[in-house]
Amino acid sequence: MIPLALSALIALPASLPTSAAAAECYADYKAKKDNPLKLHYGIVQLQGACKRGPAKAEVSARIGAGGWKLLNVLSVFGPEGLTQRRDNAGRFFLRF
Repeated sequence: MIPLALSALIALPASLPTSAAAAECYADYKAKKDNPLKLHYGIVQLQGACKRGPAKAEVSARIGAGGWKLLNVLSVFGPEGLTQRRDNAGRFFLRF
């Protein structure tokens, strides 16, 4: 009985997500549509790596499904940066 309980406790940390993987990560970006020209600034929650390079591919694919073309990923940040950016993103706050 004790070895079974001990093995369960040993396996528990391996089943929990690491703090880096579990951390919330967001990117703010600028995008456009043509004919007629439309621009927007938005915020997305990243599912992949919390780095600007990989974020570009992820954001581009997600907004592309809505017909938008990524112009630039401005920054990658944690939840502490959401409040100050929310109003600027308007209806594109966590839309994609």
